[in-house]
Amino acid sequence: QVQLVESGGGLVQPGGSLRLSCAASGSIFLFNTMEWYRQAPGKERELVASITRGGSTYQPDPVKGRFTISRDNAKNTVYLQMNSLKPEDTAVYYCHAYSPLQNSWGRGTQVTVSS
Repeated sequence: QVQLVESGGGLVQPGGSLRLSCAASGSIFLFNTMEWYRQAPGKERELVASITRGGSTYQPDPVKGRFTISRDNAKNTVYLQMNSLKPEDTAVYYCHAYSPLQNSWGRGTQVTVSS
C-alpha cells in the first residue's frame, strides 16, 4: 500500500499563496486519480482538486480559478498551488490516491488563513 506524506502547510495571510506537496512512496502513475481534500472543524471532508492518470484536472467551484493541482511523475509527487487564499480555506488538507484496488490517504497538513 502506498504511503502519502503531505507538506507545505502553515499560516498565511488572506490573499496569500501556499504550495502543498504530496510525496508518494510508489509510482503515482499506478493510480487512476490523485486528489486533494480538506476538512475544517465541524465540517465534512470535501474534494478541492483532482488529477487523472491522463492529466485531466478538476476543481470545484469554491476553489476554481485559485487552486491548481499538478504532478511530477519522476518525483512521485503531487502539488496543490493555492493562490488568493481566503479565511474559509482554513482546514487540514489531505492527499488521496485512488485506484480500484487501492485507496490511500495521507495524514494531512494544516493550512490556516488569518491576519
